[in-house]
Amino acid sequence: MPIEAPATGGDWIALTTDPLPEAQAARWAVTPRAGATVTFAGVVRDHAEGRDGVTSMTYEAYEGPARERLTEIAAEARRRWPSVERLALLHRLGPLALSEASVVVVASAPHRGDAFEAARFCIDTLKSAVPIWKQEHWDGGADWALGAHDIRAVGRDAASVSSESGR
Repeated sequence: MPIEAPATGGDWIALTTDPLPEAQAARWAVTPRAGATVTFAGVVRDHAEGRDGVTSMTYEAYEGPARERLTEIAAEARRRWPSVERLALLHRLGPLALSEASVVVVASAPHRGDAFEAARFCIDTLKSAVPIWKQEHWDGGADWALGAHDIRAVGRDAASVSSESGR
């Protein structure tokens, strides 16, 4: 069953094996107060750190703690940018083909600066603080992503985390 936007509240947190509803998340984030909506989608690509010829990925999560961390990230984003209207943090689990979205983050706010900054904080912190792992598949093999790191606390400065962190 596909995930659905929450009927109430300003945060949409989800882990799912279904394709991520990118367009629905972007529409959901629009409110009368929100003059800006920023959407980020991370998609499976054909290469990774130290590895060419990637054909697919498999994502696994420690689901209870992963949901808790996603909720903490949304709360911290709201603390830092109180004007944020809505936040969506959606991550896909299981096997994904090339070009499929593995993660979608949407932030809306009255002004673009807060929407951009909140979205950037959410994706950077998600990649460094949520217990989700990816296995890369290529012709002739599969292995867990290179460049793995310890799971960081949500409050730690996510901006210092490289976008090539192996997650």
